Amino acid sequence: MKKLAFIVLVFIISHPILAAEPPATSERNLNLRDSVGNSALICTHTKKARVAFIGGSITEMNVYRPMVVAGLKQRFPDTEFDIISAGIASTCSTTGAHRLDEDVFSHGKVDLFFIEFAVNDDQDAMHTKQAAIRGMEGIIRQCRRHNSDMDIVVVYFVNPGMLETCTQGKTPLPIEAHEQVCKHYGIATVNLANEVAQLITEEKFTWKAFGGTHPGPTGNALAAQMCLDLCDRSWKKAGKEVKAYAMPPKPVDDGNYGQGRFVDPKGAVIDASWQCDVPDWKQIPGSFRSTFAGKPVLHSTTPGAAAAITVEGQAIGVYVLAGPDAGMLEVMIDNGEWSKVNLYHRFSRGLHYPRTVMLATDLQRGKHTATIRISKDHDPASKGTAARILKFAVN
Repeated sequence: MKKLAFIVLVFIISHPILAAEPPATSERNLNLRDSVGNSALICTHTKKARVAFIGGSITEMNVYRPMVVAGLKQRFPDTEFDIISAGIASTCSTTGAHRLDEDVFSHGKVDLFFIEFAVNDDQDAMHTKQAAIRGMEGIIRQCRRHNSDMDIVVVYFVNPGMLETCTQGKTPLPIEAHEQVCKHYGIATVNLANEVAQLITEEKFTWKAFGGTHPGPTGNALAAQMCLDLCDRSWKKAGKEVKAYAMPPKPVDDGNYGQGRFVDPKGAVIDASWQCDVPDWKQIPGSFRSTFAGKPVLHSTTPGAAAAITVEGQAIGVYVLAGPDAGMLEVMIDNGEWSKVNLYHRFSRGLHYPRTVMLATDLQRGKHTATIRISKDHDPASKGTAARILKFAVN
């Protein structure tokens, strides 16, 4: 607890929000497995380490992440840390798997990686178990190929619905899916969701004190404490040499996004109804996040506007900003039949909401041409027929 008090003190000094010390935790919701044995050796011997964080708004918030970093710096005061913050609000593990190379690995070799997508796979993407597996497994497989020595920790945050499920002694769907992947690859996990549920049941904590879906300082301190406790316990059991982690010969799901990547929409063949530039967001109704400011978008609001892109892979999607006027796409893969995909999201009503919508999955591996055109139809809640594509997502 002295270490935690120091971390909270550092956080309070560097942030105007005050954090109360969270309740003490035990090892009961720390799944050590065998994926956190190298980073302490790297910090100790090389004095340099790259630590990355990926997830949704919880990771993007400047709270849990800097608390973990403060704890690492306390443990390794002579180490120079390069910190990668790759949290993007509203995004799920599907988006994470496709943006991983661009947003994380492009910075260089990662030594310690914290991954957080359970809440967004639940409340934002509303993923099926298969979709949650494919996203998380895609991330893990890419991590292992990027650097087989990388230490990985997957953290399960919690929202009210997930909390209720945990309180009933059950496992929320995204955590069940992510755990299936993590067990298969021997990845360490921090089940913060279950810990919070158990502490509340034991009357040692409250949901109000935790701070809600986007935790307050105390809730984030609890998350950071559990992450650091897991690292401490894992490092004590580690060997004396850095070792490579094995990649299982078979994946959990052959359709995982382990080859996921973003493709620039400039590579698409488009008709005159499309533009590829930075939209004049001030003239388009709906809130707009600065994360996407200045980024070119392939966009049109014209029904019938057609575009085509040829890629190598077994799945094709679009990473879009779906606002109040988001429409529908009609999609044809190669010379197949047309189908419709709705870009509008229930959170689009007042926000240009970032989401990855898969157009086709489980294709035969090889080259495929995806042809899209804007439908004259749209979601009943939408006010238009807009398509604004940041990237094509290809696996």
